[in-house]
Amino acid sequence: MYTSFFGLNEKPFTITPDPRYLFMSERHGEGLAHLVYGVTESGGFIQLTGEVGTGKTTLVRTLLGQIPNEVDIALILNPQLTAVEFLSAICEELGVALPKDKHSKKALVDTLNQYLLEAHSRGRRIILLVDEAQNLSDGVLEQLRLLTNLETARQKLLQIILIAQPELREKLAQENLRQLAQRVTGRYHLEPLSRDEAFQYIDYRLRVAGALTEIFDQAAKKEVFRLSGGVPRIMNVICDRSLLGAYSLGSRKISKRLVRKAAYEVSGQPVTSRLLRWLVPVLGVAGLVLATFFLWPTLIEKQPRAVVSTIAAPIAEAELPVEEAVVAAENIPPAAGATDSGPDLDTVLSDSDGESGFAAILDSWGVKMESTGGAVCNQVQAHGLSCSYQKGTLSTLKQLDRPVIMTLTGNDGENHLVALVGLDDEFARLLINGMPVDIPTDKLSDYWFGQFILIWRPATGVDQAVGPGMRHDNVRWLRQSLATLNGNYQPVDIDSAFFDEELKEQVIQFQRLHRLEADGLAGEKTQVIINSLLAQDGTPRLSDKR
Repeated sequence: MYTSFFGLNEKPFTITPDPRYLFMSERHGEGLAHLVYGVTESGGFIQLTGEVGTGKTTLVRTLLGQIPNEVDIALILNPQLTAVEFLSAICEELGVALPKDKHSKKALVDTLNQYLLEAHSRGRRIILLVDEAQNLSDGVLEQLRLLTNLETARQKLLQIILIAQPELREKLAQENLRQLAQRVTGRYHLEPLSRDEAFQYIDYRLRVAGALTEIFDQAAKKEVFRLSGGVPRIMNVICDRSLLGAYSLGSRKISKRLVRKAAYEVSGQPVTSRLLRWLVPVLGVAGLVLATFFLWPTLIEKQPRAVVSTIAAPIAEAELPVEEAVVAAENIPPAAGATDSGPDLDTVLSDSDGESGFAAILDSWGVKMESTGGAVCNQVQAHGLSCSYQKGTLSTLKQLDRPVIMTLTGNDGENHLVALVGLDDEFARLLINGMPVDIPTDKLSDYWFGQFILIWRPATGVDQAVGPGMRHDNVRWLRQSLATLNGNYQPVDIDSAFFDEELKEQVIQFQRLHRLEADGLAGEKTQVIINSLLAQDGTPRLSDKR
């Protein structure tokens, strides 16, 4: 309904657990790392807890997209079962034929043990993943503990991951379950988002859905955070209703007042802390139903999915390729309204169409944009490119050293999408309607508030952040690249795709050297800078055009 009004490709704030919309906050990154550790290591329990709506199910879906080929998963979505029913459900998930005496716990455990031994001999690993594990009875929890006794002389045959609300922690603290609690080898509690993360979360989901400009103003974001407590699912409900309300009023900007009205309409109650208490149980039920429906197809596919933002609308071809346009800059007269300090940017922006810049950036990568080919970020995937919406400073752009699309705001308040193809300490070279225009950097800062769209080529073809405990082709590339850049770094296994502690330390050193957030997580910014430092001739650079 409101998507076309805001220039979106789809609704950004649905409560379905879609991995494309996973906002990798620090908490979610650590939570995913714990889950990945549970998949890659053998033995014991891994426990992930969090309040309703904090993103546990979305993390699980993301995990299922990264399962190694040698791993089979038994997924239990409805744990309110007896011990016998629970064992039978595991057998059914793994495709194991039930024994003749299917009501006997011993017969079921013996059948499972035989299957696990055969799988181990074939090099397969089996993982049992239980969602909503806080609903497990004490008897089933004890049966789970006994299942971890199934082992060879060297390792456990079954890895168990429990996804649950905080009540599970209280349950495992009981004296009668202390033996099981002692076997939990990894624990992580997923907290709600902080205020800054909540702001980033709103912007991120809008960008994935195709937004090119900010829709929620700062006061509106603060109100969404205040009313939701930073719980993503509640934020989704409030934001979705806010977009609908703005659409009905014909407003392209969402204010604090609109958010408060939307929250009232959702809850039917005055906008106070009672909203949170009302929404959590209601959305919890909805989340469980949706998780049951949406998780199952992922298990069947078991194919990794790149998280790629679809952030640009279909646009027309440029009149001049970027290389020709830059060369033409040598022979053009000053722009209309130009002064000794450079062209009048308001005058120049008034004639910009925002289309030729995208085509020029793609042309610099050797890609011809198709005006009928759909959103730009959908088009570039077919050519091994990736794009994302980011915020930063001119120093950030110099670090990345890639042409970008900047969002410039004129004095009339209108936003304009303009290609930045060159940058140094004094001037920035923009492409406006296919023609290059040089603007002093201090003047550019009056029109640019940090928003830009980055298009780059991931070395492995997959734009995915990697961190400790993960196994991915990007990890192998990362290790090899850091070894190339740092002659003192000589990894034991340079071809390893596993992200170990040694690699984490190297990433932190690199991040500190380049003044990045030293968190040991090789995200997009870290990878782009490494990519730039190792880039071959022909890769478009900002520094080459100045």
